Amino acid sequence: MAVHYQKSILNMIKAFRRNWHTLCTSERTTVCGADSMLLILQLSMAENNKQHNGEFTVFLSDVLLTWKYLLHEKLNLPLENLELIHHYDEIRKTYDDFLKNSNMVDLVDIYQKYRALTSSCEKDDTISPSQLRDFLSGRQYAVDDETSFYIPTSPTNKHNEDNEKVQLLAKKIIYSYLNLLVNSKNDLALAHILNIPDRGLGREAFTDLKHAAREKQMPIFLVATSFIRTIELGGKGYAPSPSDPLRTHVKGLSNFINFVDKLDEILGEIPNPSIAGGRILSLIKMHLIKGQNSRGPFYKAVEEAAQDLDLRIKNIICSHQEIVAVSTTGISPTRPKSYAINHDTAYCGRDTIKILLVLLDEEAANAPTQNKAELLYDDENTVNESGISVLTLFRSPTQIKNSSVKPLKERIQKSMQEKSNKVSSRI
Repeated sequence: MAVHYQKSILNMIKAFRRNWHTLCTSERTTVCGADSMLLILQLSMAENNKQHNGEFTVFLSDVLLTWKYLLHEKLNLPLENLELIHHYDEIRKTYDDFLKNSNMVDLVDIYQKYRALTSSCEKDDTISPSQLRDFLSGRQYAVDDETSFYIPTSPTNKHNEDNEKVQLLAKKIIYSYLNLLVNSKNDLALAHILNIPDRGLGREAFTDLKHAAREKQMPIFLVATSFIRTIELGGKGYAPSPSDPLRTHVKGLSNFINFVDKLDEILGEIPNPSIAGGRILSLIKMHLIKGQNSRGPFYKAVEEAAQDLDLRIKNIICSHQEIVAVSTTGISPTRPKSYAINHDTAYCGRDTIKILLVLLDEEAANAPTQNKAELLYDDENTVNESGISVLTLFRSPTQIKNSSVKPLKERIQKSMQEKSNKVSSRI
């Protein structure tokens, strides 16, 4: 059932790609899959709670309840039996703004755009709104898993589960690098890889970047790039001021930006998508396994993931070459039209970008993670190889209740007023 849904979703995404210039403003717009949609909703709810309660946090149960409401509301499904979510309109706006600012569209947006593009006979071949809801919420597993047997936990099973988690993590990290390379506005992808491998860019560095990005109304990666470019190209006269919070992160940010530059150089210098894709994956792999134990699970997982994705890129190229041979649809080998060049895509490297987009689209169409608690975990004590909580990363590390200057001043004034009143009453 899930495989059938994935095929339908991929067909919708392909239609979106063929008509991107009428549906969005950039050829490099990336698709937000089910897991990323849920993470963005979690962040949106935490931001809303911070505005109303001062706490950048949210309960898992509330996220799942709002997730159900969001899917029904966006897909125009009945809401009668669903609990009305507090401040839902604000949460929805924050969610939509995150997607827009990150140059992303979610799968429901893709579905709606696809329905508007296709004829009535073609619509019969796609999934229904309720089926898409079931896919995004993971309901299809309830059917698929009925015949499965319970397997007791054992050291062997635990070892296999741990290896599977490391493999998924390695693949997510590589996909995030590719996502940021294609779409430099993707703040969620950047959050996954900013400090992997360790560059000394933990929560404090991410918070400083996030605040600078909000102040300048720019994506986080572009803020970091601008900051490092100014230092490297401007000379001593353009050194950051001592009060600039980013000043303490120069070394780590420079390491990160220069690495992404190397990936970008491959795009600009190698026109063959197969060779360029392989070089990009190889460079990411070497970057991630440097200093790692060659017998460790993370080392092996990165090698396997890079090899699998390289093979997938070659298969995508072969598949599209066959399609182009008999049809004009799919990835066109011809020179891009003017509107393509004017929308964040240079001519050199464009074919490689389009292949990477297909790879990312396939990942976005994958079934969601079944264990929502594991996906949305909020753990302060995380390490790189075990992943990092996105919610924890976006939360300011120095956030303390009633710590700002104004509330402190108000408390002092209130205390002095109470003492004055006591003195007056005694007199």
